[in-house]
Amino acid sequence: MSAVGRYRVERVAGGVRSEVADEVAVEEPLEIRIAGCPPWLTMRTPGDDIDLALGWLVSEGAITTAEEVLTAQERSGGEGLDRATSVDVTLGAGVKPPLARAYPASSSCGVCGSDANLDVLSKCRWPLAGVETSVTASTLVGFPEQLRAAQRGFGRTGGLHAAGLFDASTGKALIVREDVGRHNAVDKVIGWALREGRLPGFGLVLQVTSRASFELVQKTAAGGIPILSSVSAPTSMAIELARATNVTLACFVRESTFNIYAEPARVIGSS
Repeated sequence: MSAVGRYRVERVAGGVRSEVADEVAVEEPLEIRIAGCPPWLTMRTPGDDIDLALGWLVSEGAITTAEEVLTAQERSGGEGLDRATSVDVTLGAGVKPPLARAYPASSSCGVCGSDANLDVLSKCRWPLAGVETSVTASTLVGFPEQLRAAQRGFGRTGGLHAAGLFDASTGKALIVREDVGRHNAVDKVIGWALREGRLPGFGLVLQVTSRASFELVQKTAAGGIPILSSVSAPTSMAIELARATNVTLACFVRESTFNIYAEPARVIGSS
C-alpha cells in the first residue's frame, strides 16, 4: 500500500485556475487486535504496520522483547471509507496486554484514553538515570538534515511527519519512518528497534520532525532511548516528563542552534 495518493484538484495561482494532479499523504485506519482485548484503532499512513503495532506495545509498557510476541499478522478488508487493515497480535504466556483504551486514537494522539497521565511512568521499563550515552553538538545538529533527506513521502506531499533513530557515537541513521501521525512514526521506529534487538535504546538518539510533546517523551523513555531531539518546540509537560524520566530533551535543533531542556550533560560541546 502506497503512502502517497494522487487526486485531481483545482489550483488557483496568479489569477489563473486550472485542473492539476496533486500528491497527498495517505491516511487510513489501522486496528491492533489482541486476543481478549477491545481493538485499538488509529489513523495512520499505511506501511510498516507490524512495526507500528510492536512499537505501540512497547510504548504502552506491555512488552520489552520481540520474544514476548508469538505472532503478529496483517489482515486487510473493506473498501472506501470502510476499509481497515488490522494487525492481529498474539502475546506470549504471562504477558499482560495494555489497559483498554476508552476511545480510539487519531493520528495525532499518543495517550488518548489513558486513565491518568501519571500512568505513563509505569510504562518506562528501563531507567535512564546514569545512562552514559552522549552525542556531540556538531553531530546532533546534523540529524534534522539527514532525516529530511530520507523523507521521500514528505518531499512529494508535504504532509508526513518523520522519526529516525541515530547512533549517538557515529551519527549514522539506523532507521527512518514516515507517517501522518508523529506518534505513529515514533512507534514504527521503536517497533523496528524491538525486532532488531536494539531495545533498550542506549546509545541512540531519536530525532523527530514535530514538536516535542508529552507523548513523544513518554515513548522515548518507554523505549529506553536516552536522547530526544526535535526541530520544533517542547511543551511544558514534555519538559517535566523528560526531567522525571531522565531523558535528554533538545529542541529547536536547527543548523547550529538548539535548547536543552533536560539532562544537558549528554550533549558534549557546542556546535
